[in-house]
Amino acid sequence: MKDLLAALCLVAVIEGLFLFAAPAAWKRMAEQLLDAPLPALRRMGAIALAAGLVMLWWLRH
Repeated sequence: MKDLLAALCLVAVIEGLFLFAAPAAWKRMAEQLLDAPLPALRRMGAIALAAGLVMLWWLRH
């Protein structure tokens, strides 16, 4: 459970860093995501999910 909470905290830190360092770029990216078709967003989510799981498995073994 501690690992999950630590991971969520790191996500918040990374998101905050992007917003702090480049708010205009983050806003442009968010606007582009709103215009993206749903299947493309689903594919990007699946790729990010798979990459995260592979990296987590690799780090743990």
